[in-house]
Amino acid sequence: MEVRNEDDVQSPPASSKQLKPSPNPVDTNSVTQRLQKELMALMMSGDNLGVSAFPEGDNIFTWIGTIEGSKGTTYEGLSYKLSLRFPLDYPFKPPQVKFETMCFHPNVDQYGNICLDILQDKWSSAYDCRTILLSIQSLLGEPNIDSPLNSVAASLWKNQEEYKKMVRKHYMSDESFES
Repeated sequence: MEVRNEDDVQSPPASSKQLKPSPNPVDTNSVTQRLQKELMALMMSGDNLGVSAFPEGDNIFTWIGTIEGSKGTTYEGLSYKLSLRFPLDYPFKPPQVKFETMCFHPNVDQYGNICLDILQDKWSSAYDCRTILLSIQSLLGEPNIDSPLNSVAASLWKNQEEYKKMVRKHYMSDESFES
């Protein structure tokens, strides 16, 4: 019987190493069921809150959402369309959410990307689509001007009269975001 020490054993070159399968394979059925439950809950309560969302076509992982501007905010009377793309490992990872309607806001960039902590590092699997939409709706009236994606909107925020003019100008321009 031959005895070998560690120095005699060569590890395979990095390029030939096999990728190990994920220890927790994604169960798309459970994600699909969760999204269907969220859709039903949203359909039952969302409209009363000024938010709604539905799958885009037959794909349960891609939704189109709508947010109405809250009463008493600069966005009152305006309706914004958003896209929501749920990852296969949802709810353990947040969906990608973007404004599809042009939105002049300190925390929304020129491409519709949103700077909101619950869509990034503060995400929790306890959140759902309704929570996301209500949080974005709340963000419209209460921006975080200390962490702007749109510095022009952030600097104008203090002058609400001028800010409101810019919000309406962008909204009425009927521009869509560049992809």
